[in-house]
Amino acid sequence: MTTRFALRVAVILAFGIGTGWALTAADKPGPDKAAVERTREQILMLDDLYKTAVVGISQTYAAQQFDTPAAVVAGAVFDAMKKKGWHAARLVDATGKPKRKDNIADTPFEKKAIEAIQGGKKYFEEIGEANGKPVLRAATIVPAVLKQCASCHNVKEGDLLGAIVYEVPIK
Repeated sequence: MTTRFALRVAVILAFGIGTGWALTAADKPGPDKAAVERTREQILMLDDLYKTAVVGISQTYAAQQFDTPAAVVAGAVFDAMKKKGWHAARLVDATGKPKRKDNIADTPFEKKAIEAIQGGKKYFEEIGEANGKPVLRAATIVPAVLKQCASCHNVKEGDLLGAIVYEVPIK
């Protein structure tokens, strides 16, 4: 780089800093589209895994009148994954009558997601940031898929119970 070019760059930067010019969040480039797509696929895989596990647990244990609902077991798995640094996931109520107060939508994303899901969407997402790094936030529907689910939640089979909300790092 020539001295003249370096001087021009320095003047431009000094002018920008002196006038308050700076990149805003809107000016920053977003995460790579391919990385977002890989993360989206990962969320869909996790969603299939968790829902298959909850249904399997319900079919095996709830039918035998065990005291611990499958959703409690799923919550423990979600907590373990978060503690290990993989991703965050949690159940969020969409009925207005949550089984646990911990299942109420807390964040702006969760509130938008539940509204979208109550409006008929089966999947809702946004790209955001957590700890200065890009994440994909997504929510997927959780209907009462078994008689055990409907009975415990006092709804009909197929009724919407809530969503699983994910926050997965985009890499």
